[in-house]
Amino acid sequence: MSSDNEGTTSSSESEGADSVKENATLEFIENLSDVPMGRLPSNIEFQRTRVDCKADAPIHTDTFQYSGAYSSMRVENSFLDNFCDNFRVEVIRLTEDEMEFDMIGIDPALANAFRRILISEVPTMAIEKVLIANNTSVIQDEVLAHRLGLIPIKADPRLFEYAENNTASEKNTIVFKLHVRCERSGQRLSVKSKELIWLPNGSEFPLESQDSKTGSSSKPKTYTSFTCSQESLPEFSSNPIAPALGDILIARLGPGQEIELEAHAVKGIGKTHSKWSPVTPVWYKMLPEIVLLEDIEDQQAEKLVAICPVKVFDIEDIGKAGKKRATVARPRACTLCRECIREGKGWENAISLRRKKDHFIFIIESSGVFPPEVLVTEAVKILEEKCDRVISDLS
Repeated sequence: MSSDNEGTTSSSESEGADSVKENATLEFIENLSDVPMGRLPSNIEFQRTRVDCKADAPIHTDTFQYSGAYSSMRVENSFLDNFCDNFRVEVIRLTEDEMEFDMIGIDPALANAFRRILISEVPTMAIEKVLIANNTSVIQDEVLAHRLGLIPIKADPRLFEYAENNTASEKNTIVFKLHVRCERSGQRLSVKSKELIWLPNGSEFPLESQDSKTGSSSKPKTYTSFTCSQESLPEFSSNPIAPALGDILIARLGPGQEIELEAHAVKGIGKTHSKWSPVTPVWYKMLPEIVLLEDIEDQQAEKLVAICPVKVFDIEDIGKAGKKRATVARPRACTLCRECIREGKGWENAISLRRKKDHFIFIIESSGVFPPEVLVTEAVKILEEKCDRVISDLS
């Protein structure tokens, strides 16, 4: 028994000595001048916040947004805390159909989620069903229906419901008619999207009756079941529904050729088919950061300006007997072609091409269904709903 007690005591004393030794070692490391505690060393901070673009390939592309990544240096790296403190949006350019803005302080995964929501989950109205009464053009019925489906419809999808069944009503369907004929001999007629006429009362094509004894005085049944005119709704009385662009070419008719059809538009999302996508191109890139590590002067400066295809660099006079020096004038225009650092090792040592990992330049071009600023807010709402569902499922 005494032997066991002595073994336990010696083990405890050994553990205590190891603990004291570890504390002394940690205090020694903390007191070193080149080991900052509470902040990251400059080289680690550079790897955490920047992508370094070398001539052959970029390096430091990983992100370290999880909490505890730098706990050994007593640096808190919680993504939620950093996001709440640093996230902001800066609008750079806004037109009727295009928007450029910066998203700052966001993880690449969230930036990509926002882009994917814009492409595939913001709902719009698009032509889904085409009823062709007559088509003597050279375009086959299937191709004609496909071309009609890709025409963006300027109608607020938030005012409509999803057509979950086959009953087309004023709450879930928009009806257009197209009836054109080329009468002039020796000429061809271009049929464009402006020829699509909105039918606020629904379909005008009679549905074949299964009851042959139906009286002729009764109202013929059509392919829609509208209870009221969409034109009577205040949302559409002052803003009639129409194609977003009127000059989209649908077909070209020769003399005597004719197209007569009805097109029914319903609500959907781009995940189902690209015709419901509200954007044309939507893309982002990390903010370029170009640093001149050395002065590039005179002929070398002129050469640098000449080899850059997007004119990122410029030349300034430095007031020394006509000497000139290269400067970074338009860093946002950089496309990472790396032409400026492919001239040799000396150029790569003098120019540092970087990307900020938490700063993204977004370009959104609307198809005309929504203004781009509305698309952004709708995408944010959808992302918020996704987050709420995840939180509710975890609770």
